[in-house]
Amino acid sequence: MSKVESIRNVVLCGHGSAGKTTLADTFLTLTKVVGGSHSVEDGTSICDFDPEEKKHKYSIEAAAIHFENGGFRFNVIDTPGYPDFIGQVIGPMQAVDNAVIVINGHSGIEVNTRRVFKEAGKEGLGRIIVINKMDDETVDYPELVRSIREMWGTQCTPLNIPVGSGDQFAAVISTLNVPKDTTGALIDPSEFSEPLIESIIEADDAVMERYFEGQMPTKQELSKLIVQAVKQGSLIPIVCCSAKTGVGVNEVLETIGMCGLSPIELVRSAENGAGPLNVEPTADGPLVARVFRTRIDPFVQKLNFIRVFSGTLHRDDSVHASSARKNIKLGPLLEVQGESTSPVESAGPGDIVAIAKMEDLHTGTVLGDLTLPATQFPSPMVSLAVVPKTRGDETRLSSALHKVLEEDPTFHLDRDAQTQELVMTGMSDLHLNVIQERLIRRDKLEIETKQPRIAFRETIMANAEGSYRHRKQSGGRGQFGEIHVRIQPLPRGTNIEEFATKANFHSMKNYHYDEKSNFLWVDSVVGGVIPHNFMPAIGKGFAEKVANGVIAGYPIQDVCIEVHFGKHHPVDSSEAAFKLAAKYVFKQVFEQARPCLLEPVVHLDVTVPESNVGDVYSDMSGRSGRVLGSDPAGGAFTSIHCEVPLREVTTYARTLSSLTGGMGSYTMEFSHYDTMPANVQQEVIEKAKLKDDEDE
Repeated sequence: MSKVESIRNVVLCGHGSAGKTTLADTFLTLTKVVGGSHSVEDGTSICDFDPEEKKHKYSIEAAAIHFENGGFRFNVIDTPGYPDFIGQVIGPMQAVDNAVIVINGHSGIEVNTRRVFKEAGKEGLGRIIVINKMDDETVDYPELVRSIREMWGTQCTPLNIPVGSGDQFAAVISTLNVPKDTTGALIDPSEFSEPLIESIIEADDAVMERYFEGQMPTKQELSKLIVQAVKQGSLIPIVCCSAKTGVGVNEVLETIGMCGLSPIELVRSAENGAGPLNVEPTADGPLVARVFRTRIDPFVQKLNFIRVFSGTLHRDDSVHASSARKNIKLGPLLEVQGESTSPVESAGPGDIVAIAKMEDLHTGTVLGDLTLPATQFPSPMVSLAVVPKTRGDETRLSSALHKVLEEDPTFHLDRDAQTQELVMTGMSDLHLNVIQERLIRRDKLEIETKQPRIAFRETIMANAEGSYRHRKQSGGRGQFGEIHVRIQPLPRGTNIEEFATKANFHSMKNYHYDEKSNFLWVDSVVGGVIPHNFMPAIGKGFAEKVANGVIAGYPIQDVCIEVHFGKHHPVDSSEAAFKLAAKYVFKQVFEQARPCLLEPVVHLDVTVPESNVGDVYSDMSGRSGRVLGSDPAGGAFTSIHCEVPLREVTTYARTLSSLTGGMGSYTMEFSHYDTMPANVQQEVIEKAKLKDDEDE
């Protein structure tokens, strides 16, 4: 095990085609961990080893490598650059202390660059910006530095300056220790020396005070404070390189070693039941570790990647796991180098290892007796209904898709209760296409897909009340149940404890609330007119209508219904009778309360060349979208922020590619539900009625 203070855990992140994987491969060749040349283009990359990655020539999954250099132990996780695979970035960010944000010198700041920069900041990671591809003739380095500082602030400061660009890119010059000869530097390094020192000394008030009194800090003081400045965010170093030629790559490693946070600097917070506490990275402390990624490997089967924050893991240890009912016994611990693994005896604070064939471990599982904050992954929004191409393969399909579920937290799988469709949901068309390719390659399973129903919802806009008497007599014991109810809208965000009181429901005995659907039903029955033992059956009747809808077969949300009166029969009343009465009375009053359909609205961040901004505005207008604003994205690109109904953008990737000649990109996240336009509602309701008629 390495000394904790010498460990540098790093995630390489940024937009697609920035050169992250090439940089990771160059790290390995530079430190002589591997020999020969390795390339994404020719399919020999250490990190892009998956068959789908080799085919497409871009990363799809996070890959772990490790090496030593300059007295430091580096654990590096290379992550995909396209927003479609953002889950493979967010998970690893939970396992590292530093984010190296790689920018394509030619393309500049792109949509996913902005996103990962923000995500790394939310995690409190030390951030270092690497401008890659300085060997590209089109790189405008001064303009790119200006756009970075304009976008993210003057704390983004060059730590070195390139000497030449394109074919002439030959070296980098430090701005902290400026040499006498700066010939060929694209910017005078001394221009950033003073801002750099000021960013560093912001970490110490006493040193800063002496500095402004004219006393320069010593090299030792700067060396000590630079890590604190990165931790506090007063300094975000910018360095440059060409991963392809290797120029500047050694300096990138030196920067990570010098400026990067060790596990000692970035201490996580956990819960022990009594409140939050800091997780100190000590080998003899309580065990705290997290599974941050799961991969299904064709040879070692399930592989769980684990970051240890405190304590020590040994093979065959019996440990508590948050995803298991009882302690689990660990198998062999493995170091991972791309697709290769090698056994290790133990793992301590700061170490990243993997464990194979542990069915009780899943992405997000915490090992030990403390609780870490849950990882928040974005919600996928693009769905396809799926069936196997060959009849009888339903079980194989379910098994194959559950493997994908294990690997990918941004992939969801649901069975539509109404249509019985198996619906897979991902981040984009590209995301789902790659999953289909994996099913064919790994599971020898071909599927057919179609557009599923969008997840509309039903609600009401007015109050109503009514009653229903269920009576049936056909010889022998009959059925009888009568229920009187009032129904009203329940706005999102209502404080249920304050709302469900006798001030609002005078005879209230108790209430039942489902947070997911924001559905409340109140029991205000007095005098025994409906015996207490029938109330659970009434609740079940309501729940079925909420799940299956009234006007178009979609789940109901944001509704409150109060049962305030009724009648029963001492012989003919039963749970079944009151359950049916509840379903019918719910339907009756729901239809009287101005029912309407809600549709999911998504937030789009669309990044396009400045020349295409007008095209996006016009297109959004035609999709009932609303433009919230825009920001410069650097490199003659603009990011446009929009809200638009999901039904209008299920195939937006194709439209944007057509509008921008393939230069545009976007991210999409669920925002909220909103009322659907009346004409569209009517179309959806009519289609639902037609389907019901066909089913009959």
